[in-house]
Parts: sequence; structure tokens; C-alpha cells
Amino acid sequence: MKLSDKAVLAQLSISRWTARKFDRKATHQVAHANSTNVDVGRYNKALLPSADLLADVSRKAADIRKRFYENTLPWGINGTQILPAKNYMAFMQDFRHEKSDYEYLVSRFVSAYPALQQDARRSLGSLYNSADYPHPVDIAGKFSMDIAVFPIPSDDFRLSIADDELERIQLDVHSRVSKAAKDAMADVWQRLYDRVEHMANKLKDPDARFHASTVEHVVELCKILPRLNFDDDPNLEDMRREVERNLLGPTQSVEVLRNSPTVREATADSAADIMSKMSAFMGGQ
Repeated sequence: MKLSDKAVLAQLSISRWTARKFDRKATHQVAHANSTNVDVGRYNKALLPSADLLADVSRKAADIRKRFYENTLPWGINGTQILPAKNYMAFMQDFRHEKSDYEYLVSRFVSAYPALQQDARRSLGSLYNSADYPHPVDIAGKFSMDIAVFPIPSDDFRLSIADDELERIQLDVHSRVSKAAKDAMADVWQRLYDRVEHMANKLKDPDARFHASTVEHVVELCKILPRLNFDDDPNLEDMRREVERNLLGPTQSVEVLRNSPTVREATADSAADIMSKMSAFMGGQ
């Protein structure tokens, strides 16, 4: 089965107003006050100091971007990712919910924007410049979020191109798609390996603080891995199950791993064994 039958391409676009502005006048003043050249530094103003509502929007945008990359695989073009068909419905449902939350946070900020601008006038003093701020009518248009979905290119072209050139294009597309599929599966393997390795390093060091997030990150990846394994690689699925069985079992809770040196050491050994097995498979990726 072709990659185009197992996945689509997805592009996440997020735009937002950062409320930061380069101040040329202040930059010259700072340079003059310190007897130096203006090329030494740049003065960038926070146009809305301590605007928590805008910070909430920024955090949500960053979280959505992070979840996008966690749920997709590299395609080879910056900003474009492979979204496996097995993960499409679950991810898009989650994205629509997250987008709704983002839009709600934006609406809260937009409503408060005129008051926040007046607060900035007082906070910034002589650095305040009304020209730095979008008009309240336009501010909502500075924020948007969407995902565009495209089919993965196929080497089946119906174009009016000379036969020899068409053959070259078909071979090139086939080669690129094959490489992208191989790289994407290698990325899935690497994600699991990195999480296990991080957990192993923490477990092996008796003096290291063992955070709950160390285990939670492995749990989250193991949940989504079957939907990212678009090639239905049985070895990857076996490794995922072994991680769940030997590193995330009921006797290996965070509290037990923190307080029982015996369980901690045994789990570290299991993690090292899993990493060794994974390395053998990853050598063939």
C-alpha cells in the first residue's frame, strides 16, 4: 500500500500579535548613554507589560503547536507534516477543541485590549507611541489558527510532458515519498527510544530527582504510538508493549520508583534492555 493511502499532509498555521516592537529612538538613546554604537544592541518594547490575557493566548498557541508535532511525523519540508490516517480523526477532534479554546482566549484579550492599551500608556511613559498599536477594530484580525490538509503526492501523473521528463518526475516523486516514509518511521522509533533513554538515565542515578513527568511522557507516547505507526511495523508495536509491560506496570508507580531502590534498579535494567533491543531494529531504519 502506498504512503498516500495511509496518510495525508498537514500544515498548521498560527498567527498572533506579539505586542513587541523595536524602538529605534530608545535604541539610540541607550547607545548614546553608554557611549557605544547602535549596532551593539536593540531595544524591543513590551507594548502591553504584564498582560496576562495575551500571555494566555501565547501559551495556548505554543501548546497547540507542540501537540501538532507530537501527533504528526516529518515530511521534509518545514511546516508540513505527515498525519497518519489512523490518527486523523482523533487528532482533528482534539484540534477543533483546542482551536475553540484558543479563540475563546483571543476573544477575552480583544475585549480587554482598549483598557490594556490605556494601562500601557501609563506604564511605558515616554516610550509609549500610539502608532505601535493596532486599532481596536483590527486587533482581532491579528489572530488566527487553522490546519490545511493535502494529499501526499503520487507518482501517477497525467500531464502533457515529454515521456522522458515525465518518467524522471515520477521517479523523483517516488524516491522522495519513499524516503519521507522511511524517515517518518525512523522518527517514531527515535521518539520512543529517547523517552526510554531519558527514563533510564533518571532511574540509574540515585541522586537524580525523579519527576512524575518522566513517566507521564512515556505513557502519553505509548498511547499515541499505535496511531503514528502508519506502516504497522510489528517490531515497533512489540517494543511499545514491552515498554508498557516492563516500565509502566502497576508495581512501577512514580512513588514506588522514587522510594524503592530495588524496583528503581530493576526498572533501569529493563529500560537498558529495551534500548538495546530497539537499537538493533533502529540500525535497519
